[in-house]
Order: sequence, then structure tokens, then C-alpha cells
Amino acid sequence: MTTRPGSIQEVVDAHLCSGCGTCAFLEPDALRMADVPGAGRRPLPIASVNGRVAGAALAACPGARLEHEAGALDGAPLGGSWGPVLALYECWATDPEVRHRGSSGGVISALAAHAVTSGAATGVLQVQARADAPLENETVRNRTYADIVAAAGSRYSPASPGERLDLVEEADGRSVVVGKPCDIAATRQAARLRPSLGAKVGLTIGIFCAGTPTTQGTEEVVRRLGVEPDDVTKLDYRGEGWPGRFRLRTGDGRTPSFSYEESWGETLQKHRQWRCMICPDHTSEFADLAVGDPWYRTVRDGEPGRSLVVVRTEAGRAALEAALRDGAVEGGPIPLERLPQSQPNLAATRGAVWARVRTMRLAGLPAPDYAGLPSFRLWLALGWRDKLRSTAGTLRRIKAKRLREPEPRPMREVA
Repeated sequence: MTTRPGSIQEVVDAHLCSGCGTCAFLEPDALRMADVPGAGRRPLPIASVNGRVAGAALAACPGARLEHEAGALDGAPLGGSWGPVLALYECWATDPEVRHRGSSGGVISALAAHAVTSGAATGVLQVQARADAPLENETVRNRTYADIVAAAGSRYSPASPGERLDLVEEADGRSVVVGKPCDIAATRQAARLRPSLGAKVGLTIGIFCAGTPTTQGTEEVVRRLGVEPDDVTKLDYRGEGWPGRFRLRTGDGRTPSFSYEESWGETLQKHRQWRCMICPDHTSEFADLAVGDPWYRTVRDGEPGRSLVVVRTEAGRAALEAALRDGAVEGGPIPLERLPQSQPNLAATRGAVWARVRTMRLAGLPAPDYAGLPSFRLWLALGWRDKLRSTAGTLRRIKAKRLREPEPRPMREVA
């Protein structure tokens, strides 16, 4: 195998798949998404298909390549280290229920719902918990205010919104697309490759993302609360206050919970997939609007949530200004310096990515191509200890995570 994946199968085998599902949308007769234990959502070959899957599916794959368009970062503030940034806002939903239910200020739900109620879009492609399996996710295209805001809240488990881009392509009118950074980047690429999809993709809203834990991570948290996964009838990772608690409901009426630190900090983050460890984009640089937590100040447990909103395109600016004008959200602009202050460890994390990818290539392992992203410059800014750690740590992970071996997959292909 070369140091650059040549097919979707090679992306998966090399532990580079993010699980976005866009390849399955582009090649529905060859691939189908499934939750692979210990790995995440993965594209599995349909049993009747032989040969490699490449073409458009590989061209859109964020596990193979991420690239800003030429000139996208020219003149960008903050040295271009945080992607295209036109403005920075701190906002919250005016609907108190949405604000309380959302992970921070409920802004993603409020913006998406406003796009539909204002007529700018006819639906929202988003991820929500499965009613029949609350530890798992499903991708839906919601069309009403009630359904859109009912899906509010973080889902720290595998999800593949790109798999259901057919719901966007086949819909009447344009759709808001909500997703993780890799989901939005892949959607952008797929829209360029498929004009019929591009004509239907409206506002894109990306979340800040520190990585996707496997389903087994959620199961571990559930068991730490003294509950078996099959007994869970409802699960929320955050919400009902800021930053919110990991909350369960069981069939016999129990409602145990953990703090955000107890769930994410102590367990979930340890189950993140390898592709997330080498991700250069944690703040949805390819979205129209990117939304995350304003961690630049100390948050009192349970206080009303607020969201940091990064305006990345003129389309995003227009959508945010319309929502502010119509009263769907409240808030206003804040200094751009609040962005790095809200993610104090992210510059070092992204700097380490350059060394991790470089070390993988020197070790003869496939690695993504990150063209036009500032990873090398961020690595140069690291102290010598962090530089050394980013290289030596990767060598240890190559062995510990068995990255020289193909990622485990089910014994059977999907029917």
C-alpha cells in the first residue's frame, strides 16, 4: 500500500475513516454504512460487489484529503490558523426551551429552525437519537420547528449524516446541513462533484468537535452508572443547563447522571477513533457557520448556555444576521481573540497533527493529504518538548493501536 490511500477500502483498512458516510451516498450500489464494534460507523462492501471503490467517493473522502480552495485563507485573521473567519459572535436561542435543551446556547437548533420557518430552506439534515435504540444515532431530514428543536443536543457517538445526503438531493427546495467538521467538508466536496446535490445544499452549520467516541465508549459510561445498555430508554450527553450532564432514563424509571467531566473527560474521549487524533479541523472550517462552546471564561454549572458562532462565509453572515433580526437568536459580535481563548489547547493539538501525519508516512503508513492547511506552521510554534512528544507519541500509538494491521471489520460483507 502507498502512503496515500487509493480506494475507500484502503482508507478504512488504514484506520483513516471518519465515518461520515458520504462515500455510501456517492456509491450506494457498492457501499453501505454499519456500526463496527470498537471502530465506529464504517462503509462495508455490499456482498455482490467486487473490486475497489474510488472515483467520486474517494475524491470526497475527508479520510483521504482535506483542502481549502485556493485563496480561501488569504488575509484571514489570526494568521489563517483558524480557517476563514469573517466575524465572531456569542449568541443564544431566544426560545428558553431550546436554549435549556441545547448543549450550550441552543444556537444550532435555533438557526436551523429559523432557516425553515423563514423560507430560506425546506428542511434540515441532522442527527438525532434513535427512538428504538437510544445509544445509537440516525440521520433525518426534519421539516418542522418542533422536530428540528427536538433533535437538539450533542451526540458523542458514531453518526453518518453524509450517508443520507440523498434526502437533501431528492427534496423539494434547499436544506440546511448540520454536522461535524468532517461531515461538512465531505458534503462540500460531494456538492461540487454532484451538481444535483449542490443545487439543494443550503446553509451548512458545523459543530466544534474534539473527536467521535465509539459506541463502546457510551456503553462504558452507562455501565459506570450501574445500568445495562439494553435498559436505557433515553440518553442525553449534554443539555438542560450548561455545560450539562450525561443523563439516562431506564425502563424502571431511574435517572442517573454524570457531570460533563465525568462522562467526556473520564471515559468518552478515551474511545475516540484514530482519524480524530490526526484531524486538522476541529472547528468546522468548511462550514458557513461554525458553533461551539465559549470556554474563554469559567462556566458556572447549570448557568444559561451561550454559543460561540464563527461566521466563515457571506452566506453564513446573512443567515446569522437574519436570525438576529427576526429574534430567533440574541447576542452580538465579540473580539476575534475570543476564538483561540475558547479553545486553549487546540493550537497545540493541531500543531501535533503535522508531526503525526509525517511520522506515519515515514513509517510507511498511509496518511491523509492536508493541502493548504496551516498544520506545519502550528507545529513550528510548538515548544521542543511538544515537538518531540508529537513524534514519539505517534510511534507508540502505531504499535499500541496496531495501525500496521487493517482495521478490524465484520467477517461478512453486508447483503
